[in-house]
Amino acid sequence: MASGKTSPPKSSHIRRRRTGGARTVDLSHARMDRAHALVPGLFRSLGPGDRKRLKLHITYDYGHGEKLEFCGFEPLGVLDMRVFQGLVALAGPDGWILEDSQKASEIGQTLLTRLYEPADEEIRNAIVKPRSVEVQDSLRRLAREIGIDEGGNAIRLIRKSIERLFAVTIFVESGGKRIGSRLLSAYLSDDDTGGLRVAFNPRLAQAIIGGGAHARIDMMEARALETDPARLIHQRISAFIDPGKSCKVSAETLAGYVWPDAAETTRAARSRITKVRKVVDELRSATGWNITEIKPDQWRFVRPRLIEYNV
Repeated sequence: MASGKTSPPKSSHIRRRRTGGARTVDLSHARMDRAHALVPGLFRSLGPGDRKRLKLHITYDYGHGEKLEFCGFEPLGVLDMRVFQGLVALAGPDGWILEDSQKASEIGQTLLTRLYEPADEEIRNAIVKPRSVEVQDSLRRLAREIGIDEGGNAIRLIRKSIERLFAVTIFVESGGKRIGSRLLSAYLSDDDTGGLRVAFNPRLAQAIIGGGAHARIDMMEARALETDPARLIHQRISAFIDPGKSCKVSAETLAGYVWPDAAETTRAARSRITKVRKVVDELRSATGWNITEIKPDQWRFVRPRLIEYNV
C-alpha cells in the first residue's frame, strides 16, 4: 500500500475550543509506548552544566524477556519530555502511516529505510520493516499543544530539543535478537515556513497506531502543570496507572522519578521529599486525580476514568 493519511485511532479524541474569533485544537492525549514512558531517568531534572557533563546511557529491563538500551550524546530534560509528548500526541489524530512499499512516496521510502540503519545492504534488505508513523505539522502548533510560548526563542529551543531526541539511539533486545533504531527515525524542519516532519521508531509507531501496549498521557493535565518535577512525576505515574485504576506510591519513589541519582547528603534527600509533597499538592489541584495520604509520605493515586469528547 502507498503511504496515506490515517484515520484517528479509536482511542484518540480531540477537544476543540474557541478563543475569541480563532479556534484552537487541544489534543487530549499522547498514546505512548509504555516502555518508553517507564524508563527510569530517560527524562530527568537537569541542573546548570549537566548537559555538558552528563551523557545518556540507560539500560532498562522492561520484563517479558525484553531489554531496552538508550544512548545519546546529551541527557534529556523536562522540555525534551514535553516535546516528545507533543510529537506523539500529534501523531495520534494527525499522523500519516508509512507502509513498506515500492509505491510509497520518495520521502516515505526514505523514512522507512532509516527506521533501521545497517551499513550492509544485504542485511538491510533482509529486514522486514514494520509500519511507521509520520507527523507533518508546524513547530508553532507543537509549541501550542505542549503549552509553551510560540515566540522565536521558544521555537529555537523546541527545534534543538527535537534534534536531541533524534540523536538518541535505542537497542531492543528480545528473544536473542538485538535491533537498533533511533528514538525518532527521521526529522525535518524548515526555518522559512516553520514546517515540521517527524517519523517514529517502530515501537512507538505500533503504540500510536494501536497495536502495542501503551500508556495514555493526558495532555490537558500536562498543560495544567506548572513545575518540572510535577511534569516528570505525572508522566511516570500515568505510565503505570491506567485510567480508572489506582496505586499506592511513596514520596521516595516519586523523588526517584525526578532525580534518578541518589542524593549526596541527608539534607539533600530531605529537600527532595519536601519538594515531592508540594508536587503532590500541585497534582491534586491541577488534575482530576484523587490523591489521598494513607500514611506519612505515602499516597494512593486514583486516576480518573476516560472522558469522551464530542468532536
